[in-house]
Amino acid sequence: PQYTRGTVTAFAPFDARADAEALRKAMKGMGTDEETVLTILTTRNNAQRQEIASAFKTLFGRDLVDDLKSELTGKFETLMVSLMRPAYVFDAHALKHAIKGAGTNEKVLTEILASRTPAEVQNIKQVYQQEYEADLEDKITGETSGHFQRLLVVLLQANRDPDAGVDEALVEQDAQVLFRAGELKWGTDEEKFITILGTRSVSHLRRVFDKYMTISGFQIEETIDRETSGDLEKLLLAVVKCIRSVPAYFAETLYYSMKGAGTDDDTLIRVMVSRSEVDLLDIRREFRKNFAKSLYQMIQKDTSGDYRKALLLLCGGDDD
Repeated sequence: PQYTRGTVTAFAPFDARADAEALRKAMKGMGTDEETVLTILTTRNNAQRQEIASAFKTLFGRDLVDDLKSELTGKFETLMVSLMRPAYVFDAHALKHAIKGAGTNEKVLTEILASRTPAEVQNIKQVYQQEYEADLEDKITGETSGHFQRLLVVLLQANRDPDAGVDEALVEQDAQVLFRAGELKWGTDEEKFITILGTRSVSHLRRVFDKYMTISGFQIEETIDRETSGDLEKLLLAVVKCIRSVPAYFAETLYYSMKGAGTDDDTLIRVMVSRSEVDLLDIRREFRKNFAKSLYQMIQKDTSGDYRKALLLLCGGDDD
């Protein structure tokens, strides 16, 4: 789809060779001109960054990403290298690293698989197979278990019903099934939650959530919170939040990555980079509405140096 709610769009007039030359000059010799690096990379879109990398190799016989890695450090380096990853490789790479080696990063699996569209999930699976010569589903099932694993597998099938007319009788039925599986059951019937939340259409589920509230007197999130725990609970909540509003889900994710002591920079970088050409304008609007401050202000307060400058450029402005 053509996303139009990103903060980063195609730069014009664009000259890949001129940008490649400016980047080489910024990184050549003693010391690096970080300002030039971050300004170019945050104001060109991903397709243009790939053209710059290709021009860089043509002109200098050097790999731009390798040069960035050797010249930059820390979070700033991570952010710049993330921006250079081809958009379609970005999610596959994040998942690969989430299931690599000791311990699985469930947070990353949850965030990506709950928020991406079925078409995007199909794409991620294909790219994963091409890039890593491995089956994403096999890798995920090898590292997860229980109901958490089953819901991930359902989401990986990318077979959510397409949005068509909503059948009120089916809405009523699903809401009743969820009510009986959660609030009315001693010990929750997780499978019902997994099937309904993982396969019904977005517009249908939004109606189911309204109906559920009418029947039970609770928001579905409250029931999930009470009746489940651990990774399954986090994944079910992420799915519900993304059904209600993907930008609101990411606004909340960004808020909690910076709230309190210490910043979860991996999450901050992943969301800012992956949504910068998709819906970051909508995320900013939800952020402002729900957290009494702007995303721009929070980034400004919570980060520093070139890392902060680059994030603020990606953010694309304040919402006062």
